[in-house]
Amino acid sequence: MLLGVLFLVFFLLHLTGDPVTLMVSRHASPSEIAALRQELGFDRPILVQFWDYLTNALQGDFGHSFRYRQPAMNLVMERIPATIELASVALFMAILMGVTIGILGGSNPNSILDSLARGIGLLGQTIPTFWLGLILIIIFSVNLGWFPTYGRSTFELFGLNIPDKSIVLPAFALSLFTTGQLARFTRSAVLEVMNEEYVTTARSKGLRKIRIYSRYILKNSAIPMISIIGVQFSYLLSGSIYIETIFSWPGLGNLLAEAVSTRDFFLVQATAFFTSFVVIGLQLVTDLIYMLVDPRIRYR
Repeated sequence: MLLGVLFLVFFLLHLTGDPVTLMVSRHASPSEIAALRQELGFDRPILVQFWDYLTNALQGDFGHSFRYRQPAMNLVMERIPATIELASVALFMAILMGVTIGILGGSNPNSILDSLARGIGLLGQTIPTFWLGLILIIIFSVNLGWFPTYGRSTFELFGLNIPDKSIVLPAFALSLFTTGQLARFTRSAVLEVMNEEYVTTARSKGLRKIRIYSRYILKNSAIPMISIIGVQFSYLLSGSIYIETIFSWPGLGNLLAEAVSTRDFFLVQATAFFTSFVVIGLQLVTDLIYMLVDPRIRYR
């Protein structure tokens, strides 16, 4: 899969045009453009360029950024902590809101809470995150002045840099889609598990409601929720480009937007490779967590 990502990204980028034209002035002569193209290796056949890039990438060398004049992967590693920070806070918000709303809706079918859960699930998956980000800035930053409009700031606690309120708006906007999915799937899982015979048996034994939910309903609803959380965390890490751009968050998404706009081929390729590696790794971790939650999966 990683080799496929390198192949697709490399050839799709070369279809967008010649990056050399963006690196020289408008008044550059054809000889100057040709000299720079030869210096960067873009005058060689495309298959030769891909082979050289692939062999270097397998050794950990993803080339140098045209714009920053630094190794591309080093720039990616510098930006990834901010993206992980934003994605983690967004995921925490989504789990807190989505799972809670889904449980309340699934436990009270055809009630106001159930209608609320279905409504939030629908809105969360239909409202564009970039539009929501702009609305949040207008209301809570410009009009009320509660949160900063852009940037990332931290404060030090026990030697650690902890994000302050600057993370609230971008994390909330990024979490909305995941909140909607978790609310919808949690509601469906709870409704399905509540009709199982072991839940009916537990109720007939006179067990307390809190114990029925914690031991039977939530535990058996965990598998689909773990699947959604694993997939959505990958999405939050790789799909935060709009939110990071709107809020000027110095993360991987913002870096990718700048690299695409300037046709910084090596930087785009390094970002795509690293993001794909993280997504594949998270899918593997999700599969391993399945076995911890449900030991029966180990024997299948």
